[in-house]
Amino acid sequence: MAVIPVDIAGRPYEVRVGAGLLAELAPNCRGKLRKRGVPIVTDANVHAAWGDVVEKSLRDNGHEPHWRILPAGEATKSWDELSATVNWLLGLEVERGDHIIALGGGVIGDLTGFCASVLKRGCHFIQVPTTLLAQVDSSVGGKTAINTPAGKNLVGAFHQPSLVLADLSALETLPERDLRAGYAEVVKYGLIDDADFFAWCDGNAAAMLAGDSALREYAVAHSVAAKARIVAEDEFETTGRRALLNLGHTFGHALEAETGFGDRLLHGEGVALGMVLAARYSARRGLMPQASAEHVAQHIGEIGLPASLNALGMDCDGAALVQHMLHDKKMDAGTLPFLLMKGIGQTYLDKQVSLEDVAAFLDEELGR
Repeated sequence: MAVIPVDIAGRPYEVRVGAGLLAELAPNCRGKLRKRGVPIVTDANVHAAWGDVVEKSLRDNGHEPHWRILPAGEATKSWDELSATVNWLLGLEVERGDHIIALGGGVIGDLTGFCASVLKRGCHFIQVPTTLLAQVDSSVGGKTAINTPAGKNLVGAFHQPSLVLADLSALETLPERDLRAGYAEVVKYGLIDDADFFAWCDGNAAAMLAGDSALREYAVAHSVAAKARIVAEDEFETTGRRALLNLGHTFGHALEAETGFGDRLLHGEGVALGMVLAARYSARRGLMPQASAEHVAQHIGEIGLPASLNALGMDCDGAALVQHMLHDKKMDAGTLPFLLMKGIGQTYLDKQVSLEDVAAFLDEELGR
């Protein structure tokens, strides 16, 4: 088992990465489960795959699980589910010193973490991510949120978990499409500031996704360590350092909004295509060699992720996609900073990007 510390000032915690952690959930949470009753928020798919394993671990150690089983999918990150889940937790008489368990992917982690952040002005929670995307990204760092009609993750809070347990065994029951989508958040760390890790991805991603357990542990642990370093430097995204973690997200969230935040385009797929677009736009502006941008696109495509806007079959133009971007959380005084690249592993925040130029670029990518 790999153990990665997240050194948040005053609230440090561990991310544990290994196989079999769900079967040992209660021992891993020792000292944090104060009462017999343990509230667990999950979705129907995860409960069907892992509910019995978690139930046995808790009951064998003297606990009684209380389950809230939500529909799987991005639509669950809503005001209605936030309100209903908070009321459910209040009905269980959860106290500020208690821990809520978030068992699932990024949707469950985001919703549960936001519930914990507002419940009685803040109680504890434990992230137990069951998707690759959640294990390497959303479960670490304390960003919690729900979606609104205006856009994705626009209502939320920074609220750090007390512990993250990333069980690699859970990846074995993950649909192949979801596994590939999660990989986007792995290769992102190479594109941000680690060209050597991108080279590792080039050579090992296919085998890792095919099931090589050692490669999976390395990919998850390395990604978590990269994120932990950035989060420790800039917990609340005030210096710009943490903003680098949003590479591909400005383009990706716009694509998710245009396609309805559903199964047509998964979050990780949107991020993957968003990184391709960021690379190609960087090359268009002369910041990055065209060959490097096409290397990014080729790698993303070979993994089976979308690498072309035309593949989505959207009936819109660049201006419509830019309109979605106006709801981006990075908007500052009416301008939108973009994460662009000077090369592979050389991402930076550019505050001088013309949205009209972005719209023209997207029209070109759409073949308009």
